Amino acid sequence: MTYNLFISHSWTYSDAYEKLVGMLNNATNFSYKNYSVPKNDPIHNASNASQLKAAIRNQMQHASCVLIMAGVYSTYSKWINIEIELAREMGKTIIAIEPWGSQRTSLVVKQAADKVVGWNTGSIVSAIRGW
Repeated sequence: MTYNLFISHSWTYSDAYEKLVGMLNNATNFSYKNYSVPKNDPIHNASNASQLKAAIRNQMQHASCVLIMAGVYSTYSKWINIEIELAREMGKTIIAIEPWGSQRTSLVVKQAADKVVGWNTGSIVSAIRGW
């Protein structure tokens, strides 16, 4: 089975996104399609917030699951809040991923999540599979 994922992330903190994608790419017996909005995707040049929100909705609609990194920066990101709102509107499963070794995490993200997992490939893949 191939899982359709939308991975929420901040372009400012794209290193965590890249590491997560690497973990998923290296997961054993796990196949997924990434519907995220990477920094090099042209929609980040949308001329206004409404266009960007519509573009995010368009990407997210294909995903069965939304992964959100629960770093403390997430609490202050208006886009992550919009992604949470869109995921809820579309009935997507939200999985919060707590950063490795993090002392503080985003309560906003964790409260919105259907599941909260640690920064561990097995935990993340199990949550996506619904175990």
